Amino acid sequence: MSELTQLTLSEVRAKLADKSLSAREVTEAALARIEATEPKVQALLSVQAEEARTLAAALDAAGPDASKPLWGVPLVIKDVLATKDVPTTCASKILEGFKPVYDATSVAKLKEAGAILLGKANMDEFAMGSTTENSAYFATKNPWDLSRVPGGSSGGSGACVAAGQCYGALGTDTGGSIRLPASFCGIVGIKPTYGRVSRFGMIAYGSSLDQIGPMTRTVEDTARLLQIIAGHDERDSTSVNTPVPDYVAALSQRGDLKGLTIGLPEEYWSKGLSPEVEETCTAAIRAAEGLGAKTVPVRLKLSEYAIATYYIIAVAEASSNLARFDGVRYGHRDKTAESLIEMYVKSRTQGFGEEVQRRIILGTYVLSSGYYDAYYRKAAQVRRLIRQDFETALSQCDLIAGPVCPTTAFRVGEMSADPLQMYLMDIFTISTNLAGLPGMSLPVGLGRKTGMPVGLQLTGRAFDEATMLQVAGLLEKNVSATGMPTL
Repeated sequence: MSELTQLTLSEVRAKLADKSLSAREVTEAALARIEATEPKVQALLSVQAEEARTLAAALDAAGPDASKPLWGVPLVIKDVLATKDVPTTCASKILEGFKPVYDATSVAKLKEAGAILLGKANMDEFAMGSTTENSAYFATKNPWDLSRVPGGSSGGSGACVAAGQCYGALGTDTGGSIRLPASFCGIVGIKPTYGRVSRFGMIAYGSSLDQIGPMTRTVEDTARLLQIIAGHDERDSTSVNTPVPDYVAALSQRGDLKGLTIGLPEEYWSKGLSPEVEETCTAAIRAAEGLGAKTVPVRLKLSEYAIATYYIIAVAEASSNLARFDGVRYGHRDKTAESLIEMYVKSRTQGFGEEVQRRIILGTYVLSSGYYDAYYRKAAQVRRLIRQDFETALSQCDLIAGPVCPTTAFRVGEMSADPLQMYLMDIFTISTNLAGLPGMSLPVGLGRKTGMPVGLQLTGRAFDEATMLQVAGLLEKNVSATGMPTL
């Protein structure tokens, strides 16, 4: 691995600013790393190499710009975010060949900040999955062990960051899709509070659940990316107009965790955890206590209903959102159909994968006449109670901590035949989305048995990402370093 690709985003940003590195050098190093590792990892659906080189040359010609905080930094975007004139497929055949005529707000902000976008990351089709095996094109592998999954649905983003193909990436999180791959790939990932980051230009799966967030190698890098993409956007009706704090400055405002209380939910630390995950996450909590934090038990009593609640609400919204992909306006269209209805049926059957079809059918069912009140309305009511559970817990502590997932990354194909078992992998993450709260995954070491990364999940109060980042930043310096995989 090139020394340049081992640098963090913050390190390479500083070297670009003082001209000890050029944008072209950094871009060529990232592209060389992609060329060397992509045949094994398969993290990217497309690479815009020439466009990246052209932009890097233009940036070098103009010189570093202090007003552009990501000047010359190569990044990758999950393929669920609209990127102008670049294929945006959601890893689905139904959007094959689709090139948006505009950028998602988060993508536009990265460009305005001077970032160089290298390509689009692979994902579970329409963000539906936990392993990135549901892509219509190929399954992404975990850089730590190519026989294991990288998590999903932002597995491509997680894998390319872990593999050193870029210095950071954007992912999306509907029920844990940033935090799970961050945990499995040994990187930092944050799901901001719902409404903190504009969803404009994101191809929706579950509109009331989806959030865009950064995935990087360090807490400081995550803070820098979040700083840029956060903020109100008039084009997004779910965007909240609230001040965005200086996340990077917040990292240096705490020298210890004295006066801070961390809640440990019994439901996250009880049965079902693999011994290596429990051991590694417990060591991280002990490190927090060593830094002065107080830990208290809290209850999230309704978490046992979170899986059922989430999969009713998410599939209902998916059924509605994906109705627009009908073969008429863009994307795949069957050419053999002899009637409008036949064209709809064939186009959607050919274009959507098995998991997407499953969720559309389930969503249509729970929204259908006679079942709406029994399922969707009841799930919406339970969702409100789950949020109240979190509000009660967070009145007793500053943030909540627990494992991201009961296990480390499992082997490719190990759970693909059992969708229900796969859904349970999100058991610790989905409640955060239902409550609309911020959550993040911090790598806290490698499992003693598998040697695979383990992530600790932090959940904070609404719009208080700063406290999570502060705690994560201090823990990062005091837990076992995960490092980077050797490919």
